[in-house]
Amino acid sequence: MAKAGSNSTLEDEGCTNLSIIAVQKNIEEETDASCASPTLAQDLNREPVYNWQATKRSLKERFTFLFNNELLSDVKFVVGKGRQAQRIPSHKFVLATGSAVFDAMFNGGMATMSTEIELPDVEPAAFLALLRFLYSDEVQIGPETVMTTLYTAKKYAVPALESHCVDFLTKHLRADNAFLLLTQARLFDEPQLASLCFDTIDKSTVDAINAEGFTDIDIDTLCAVLQRDTLSIRESRLFGAAVRWAEAECQRQQLPVSTENKMKVLGKALPLIRFPLMTVEEFAAGPAQSGILSDREVVNLFLHFTVNPKPHVDYIDRPRCCLRGRECSITRFQQVESRWGYSGTSDRVRFTVSRRITVVGFGLYGSIHGPTDYQVNIQIVEYEKNETVGQNDTGFSCDGTANVFRVMFKEPIEILPNVCYTACATLKGPDSHYGTKGLKKVIYELPNASKTCFYFFSSPGNNNGTSVEDGQIPEIIFYT
Repeated sequence: MAKAGSNSTLEDEGCTNLSIIAVQKNIEEETDASCASPTLAQDLNREPVYNWQATKRSLKERFTFLFNNELLSDVKFVVGKGRQAQRIPSHKFVLATGSAVFDAMFNGGMATMSTEIELPDVEPAAFLALLRFLYSDEVQIGPETVMTTLYTAKKYAVPALESHCVDFLTKHLRADNAFLLLTQARLFDEPQLASLCFDTIDKSTVDAINAEGFTDIDIDTLCAVLQRDTLSIRESRLFGAAVRWAEAECQRQQLPVSTENKMKVLGKALPLIRFPLMTVEEFAAGPAQSGILSDREVVNLFLHFTVNPKPHVDYIDRPRCCLRGRECSITRFQQVESRWGYSGTSDRVRFTVSRRITVVGFGLYGSIHGPTDYQVNIQIVEYEKNETVGQNDTGFSCDGTANVFRVMFKEPIEILPNVCYTACATLKGPDSHYGTKGLKKVIYELPNASKTCFYFFSSPGNNNGTSVEDGQIPEIIFYT
């Protein structure tokens, strides 16, 4: 609640103002000058006019006439700081009917008796935009005032004006200003705008992190981004962006830009980098030589990339999937049986689809002997070209039931219609369950959506016994 004579400001007002200026500058570059707020000269105090009421045909016209007018005013606001401060007349009744904060200020148990109230933490143009809205329902915001107006609207609890500000920002949201607006959305607690910023970052991650505003975000915003499963970027590039942010943060904290200080400022963000998603070449060329990881971590990650069974590493290995929509899966077997052995030969089955899809993983059967860990290599090969279009060397844990267990690719794999592909899984572990009564054709259909038809064919050669009728790889997990 605002308080008369208060000198309170936003926490870290200096940083906030810098961020606001950056947002304004970014939006201003593509906004027509005609969108800007009118000059304050238009709001100069008017001389009282005799019988002025007779010239106004509506309530809106009468209250608009009183906006920023000394006539009948019973309170003055000194808005801003120093030489930029402005003395703005107003009317308690109008303000109290439009804002619970003003109502409490003038009519509450601790109501002020002062007729002049200082507001050093509010910009004059933003306060005038707020008053104009309260007096006339008119919205006049531009790129140079939108962030300060949003702050003022929140400060005085005028949600309708908040919504107009958020709508304005949303219309100007792009990949190159998404991080600037995300910072402000989190600061001002605007979850809808924050969600739209995250969506834009997900879709255009590379452009977003290459923008100037990325290195200006705070550590909590960085962590919120690195936690997302939907970023569309290779992990090696994401690591490079995190290092670039750490260098900028060292400078903000006036620390030498050293390896130790970069590790220090990254702090809780570093474990959110998914090093296991990199190729061994990407890891060797970047993180392994950066000095940001300890020698032990580097060795463990190299072992994770190169040996089986893979040692445990303290980093997430869950793939980031930038796909939209609903995850789908099809099952090609109608019954489950026991005892399917493994000797190093791949289980394989060919398939085609009727429409373009994106495969993100397979479902595999697990052990018949209770809880067990398997090592597995999964691949999809374009049959005619004998070209591997996606693979992952990983592992999975099963619980001894006949359930299917998910094994995901590192990156989504595009599958084109009417092109033959081979699904491959090479397991290392004890005997497992397997499927029987296989289907040659499986149709996946959602309400109000097109059908997706899968056609299965046996793969030539030794496939560890897997065929259309029996074997492994019971499920394909995909997006349409």
